[in-house]
Amino acid sequence: MRVLLDTDVVLDVILERPPFFQIAQELFDLHEEGRIEIFLAAITPINVFYLTRKYKGVATARQATSELLSSIKICPLNQTVLMEAQESSFKDFEDAVQHASAAASGLDAVVTRNLKDFKHATLPIFSLPDLLNKLRTEE
Repeated sequence: MRVLLDTDVVLDVILERPPFFQIAQELFDLHEEGRIEIFLAAITPINVFYLTRKYKGVATARQATSELLSSIKICPLNQTVLMEAQESSFKDFEDAVQHASAAASGLDAVVTRNLKDFKHATLPIFSLPDLLNKLRTEE
């Protein structure tokens, strides 16, 4: 399965945010084991750097961004993706860009903690627990 992670899921791991850190880390572990393929929208590393720098300093932000860029594929961001996001029914532009990026890249789903933010999605949207349960039942 090929999924796009919402920025919050990535930040949960990098910033070790309780109570979400452990379950988000499980998904990253499955990716490292080759059991799932994780993608990010092109805006996610930018947001991760900004917020990680704010909370943990520039050195940690650079390291976290470097690790993301070396281990996770980034969905292309172009005018078509941005126009689709702009024209969507999403209230939040960042969420719309993430969804449009996933759709344009032919991904299977989006994983988020904020299901309500993706109520206008055309792709399947999973919470972390739901996706992990689905993966376990498919084993």
